[in-house]
Amino acid sequence: MASRKTKKKEGGALRAQRASSNVFSNFEQTQIQEFKEAFTLMDQNRDGFIDKEDLKDTYASLGKTNVKDDELDAMLKEASGPINFTMFLNMFGEKLSGTDAEETILNAFKMLDPDGKGKINKEYIKRLLMSQADKMTADEVDQMFQFASIDAAGNLDYKALSYVITHGEEKEE
Repeated sequence: MASRKTKKKEGGALRAQRASSNVFSNFEQTQIQEFKEAFTLMDQNRDGFIDKEDLKDTYASLGKTNVKDDELDAMLKEASGPINFTMFLNMFGEKLSGTDAEETILNAFKMLDPDGKGKINKEYIKRLLMSQADKMTADEVDQMFQFASIDAAGNLDYKALSYVITHGEEKEE
C-alpha cells in the first residue's frame, strides 16, 4: 500500500512539473517577471502562497475594506489547489488563452486596411465594431481606444493595438 502512495505522489509531482514547465513556456520572460511582481505584491505574508488573508490585505492596500468572505472564497475556488506562483501563472494562462494570437488580430485589421498603411480611421472602426457581429457598446470601444495610438488625423495604429491586446503593454522603443 505504501508503495502505491509513493508512486501516486511521484506521478503527481511529475504532472505538476509538466504543467509548470508548460505554463512558463506560454509567457515571455518579461511577462513572467511582471506576474512574479504581482504575485509578490499579493502574497502579503510572504509565505509563497496567496490565501484569503492575503487577498483581504491586498484589497485593503487598495482602499477596499468591505470585501465579503464569499467573494474571496469564490476567487480562491478558481484555483484547483493552493495558489503558489505556478498556480498563479496557470490561472492567468487560462484567463488569457481566449486572446487570439497577435498575427490573427493583425490579419483581421489588415482586411480593413487595403492600402497596408497600418492605420484605420478611428470613426470607421468604431462604426464597424458597434454594428457588426459581436457588437460592442460605445463604452467598450472608447475603453479600447484608451489603449490605442491615434494620430492627429484620427487614425488608429492597429499594429500597436494588436501588440497591446496580446502582450498587455506597448513596446518600449
